[in-house]
Amino acid sequence: MGSVSLKIGDGTARFQRATFCSSSLHIIMLVSVLVTNLFALYAFTYTPSLHTTATPTPLLLEEQRRQQKHRVNISSLISEHVADILRQIKTSQSKLSQIERNLLGYNTLDLSKPNVSSELKQFLTRHRLPLGRDSRKGITEMVSSVAHSCAQSDELLSKYMSYKPRSICPDDADLAHKLISRRCHPLPRRRCLGRKMKRPGIVPFPTSLWKPVSAEIVGGWNGFDKLAFANLRGKNDFSINDVLSLSGGGIRIGFDIDGGSGNFAARMAEKGVTVITSTLNSNGNPVSEFVAARGLFPLEITPEQRFPFYNSVFDLVHTTNLFTGEEEKDEFHPERLEFLMFDIDRILRQGGLFWLDNYHCADARQKTAVTTLIEKFGYKKLKWVVGEKTKQDLPSGKRNSKILLLSAVLQKPTRS
Repeated sequence: MGSVSLKIGDGTARFQRATFCSSSLHIIMLVSVLVTNLFALYAFTYTPSLHTTATPTPLLLEEQRRQQKHRVNISSLISEHVADILRQIKTSQSKLSQIERNLLGYNTLDLSKPNVSSELKQFLTRHRLPLGRDSRKGITEMVSSVAHSCAQSDELLSKYMSYKPRSICPDDADLAHKLISRRCHPLPRRRCLGRKMKRPGIVPFPTSLWKPVSAEIVGGWNGFDKLAFANLRGKNDFSINDVLSLSGGGIRIGFDIDGGSGNFAARMAEKGVTVITSTLNSNGNPVSEFVAARGLFPLEITPEQRFPFYNSVFDLVHTTNLFTGEEEKDEFHPERLEFLMFDIDRILRQGGLFWLDNYHCADARQKTAVTTLIEKFGYKKLKWVVGEKTKQDLPSGKRNSKILLLSAVLQKPTRS
């Protein structure tokens, strides 16, 4: 009567996230199969009633028994066929789910592989609490985990976890950055001792904000930009004094997302505002060490991570590039930006300021998408400027392109 099959083809597929509609579609498919087979059962088993007053003859009784046996056989055949269809549907759904997990990276690490380090296995193994059940948390064992994206970089992760326990941690910042850049973050904890950090030429605060950092700490790299946030370079640049005046003196602590070498935090420190700077040691540059040497607070975190702060703690959140900076190679993904915006909204207090500083939009479409997303949150536009980056300011390979700059100071509304 038919069959249900799944053709994978070349093994590639595209999926939307599971929704109510997709679940409803599965139900509709199942109901359709059942209704179709019920109609078939009725068609095969229906026989007109024999109205007769005469005593049934042996021939008539034999015919009735034959028809009854035929109905039983047909009913059994249809039941088996329905069960086979349901099994194939379940198998197809399982295959689709597996392909979706492969595409999205929701695989678990296969600890049976020979290249998996013993320390990684030890970290991910469930360990029972030595004193039994914890009465406060209700747990009986400790369970460690790593980001699901780490399954796509299992060889790098195993290399990262290949070290001698209880000894000095290896100098593998580049390896850690590779894992973080591949969304393998947070990294698993390691049982090794912190390396001795060179601290020559440490000077007191606030002199340290603009004092050259010793080459023994950061090598030849220099992240100072004394003109940043001091001299306005265009209509899209807002002065720190102007932004602080919009708050009525209520800015005490802030968070600078992807703040680079900490120049914004340094300028805010001069105004008596404490700013935490999220950093990443990209391209081998010791960004976090540089920020710390200036007497500022570096926080190694990617924008894809949930910010490790309590709700409504910051008076100001500042960012420049978010997910799509000038040199960003990834395509623009509105969904990623939406997740980030929700987390910014979570950590920003009511009445706090969100400073979007010279956000680079590749084209008008991206600018419209960003604008539409921001407007959904109902923030009050205290400042809003859209400009263009001049051709001479662009890299030589992008002189024919058009870069839009969006700068805004937005105030979080009071919600009931």
